[in-house]
Amino acid sequence: MNVSENIKTWNRRRFVQAAALTGLSSLVPSAVLSGKHLGDLMTANQQIPGKHPDLIILNDRPWNAETPAHLLDQEVTSMDRLFVRNNGLVPEKTDPELWTLEIDGESAIKPQTFTLNQLKSEFQHHSLQLVLECGGNGRSEFDPPAKGNQWTTGAVGAPKWTGIRLKDVLERVGIKDDAVYIGYYGKDRHLSGDPNKVPISRGVPMSKALEDETLIAWAANGEDLPLMHGFPLRLVIGGWPASTSGKWLNRITIRNQIHDGAKMTGQSYRVPCEPVAPGSTVPDEQMCIIESMPVKSIITYPKTGAMVKPGKSIRFSGHAWAGDHSVKSVAYSIDYGVNWSPLAVDPPVNRLSWQHWRGEVKFEKPGYYEFWVRATDDLGSDQPMVLPGWNPRGYLNNACHRVAIKVQS
Repeated sequence: MNVSENIKTWNRRRFVQAAALTGLSSLVPSAVLSGKHLGDLMTANQQIPGKHPDLIILNDRPWNAETPAHLLDQEVTSMDRLFVRNNGLVPEKTDPELWTLEIDGESAIKPQTFTLNQLKSEFQHHSLQLVLECGGNGRSEFDPPAKGNQWTTGAVGAPKWTGIRLKDVLERVGIKDDAVYIGYYGKDRHLSGDPNKVPISRGVPMSKALEDETLIAWAANGEDLPLMHGFPLRLVIGGWPASTSGKWLNRITIRNQIHDGAKMTGQSYRVPCEPVAPGSTVPDEQMCIIESMPVKSIITYPKTGAMVKPGKSIRFSGHAWAGDHSVKSVAYSIDYGVNWSPLAVDPPVNRLSWQHWRGEVKFEKPGYYEFWVRATDDLGSDQPMVLPGWNPRGYLNNACHRVAIKVQS
């Protein structure tokens, strides 16, 4: 029995819960390694090649895996700990010496094709730490349940990316006055194997494409991109859903309309334009494209279930981010939101990076506690203490993260 067939025998929620506890060892047999691309493989010890063994695999075709919150207790996310979100299969041929990037579209003045070497030699390099977060991060908490990968808290990370500004390349080609959007295409393969089908082709408005922080990247944390994360070339568009940051990038099209590529239309990466009741059916025309991600935070230390003695302090730490904005403050509560106290929070190292917070808390009395954390952005918007408005696809859950603490002698 192969991995996909085995997974089908499990209810998705049971599989995710079991995978978190067992690392898949009791769920799947050793894979037979054949072929040369990661998209169809699992190593003999049931983990994604090049990734931390404790990542929780949600799907193997295509690969999707999230990072337990405690593994994100790094200021700069290492690539072995960055979550994996694929829509298609990893391409088989990724020779950087042969790689090209085509810039075209109705609103391109002079369409051009660049080699990877040209991009590296003809444009100024930039290195920025940028947050990537899946639009469905936190989907598992929605009720009624939403279809899709049942992410909990770990579909987020902030590596340091190196590349060139997208705007420099677009300006080299020339942008017509009627340009409103860009769309990307990559070399990942459709799950059906049909070469004429595109697994995903999303984009952003020109204003976002032309920001200084929007990069065409070939490296992360000082090394070439891993294959699973887009080697040899990808987009990195911080602050917006990670689905806008196309991997295995080989074409960008400058559009005179909102891009209409795969997973740009219908209900993909869209939420109701107006609040709806849980479980509602929402017509496509009443769904709006997700842009800037909401303010959010995560507790990366300690893990839930930590124990401390009465009268002793315990250190807490984590990160906070706010889409296109910055985090103004972070606070915690240990009485279920009745009272809140401030935490120390660092400024971002650059725009669209996450910000680190920390603090110590003393628990005087024995018992069960929950440590909640809540971030506030520079517009004054707070994270909700409960699940935010329901939507059919389970996007944008930014409810407060919490961990359980047991205080006993």
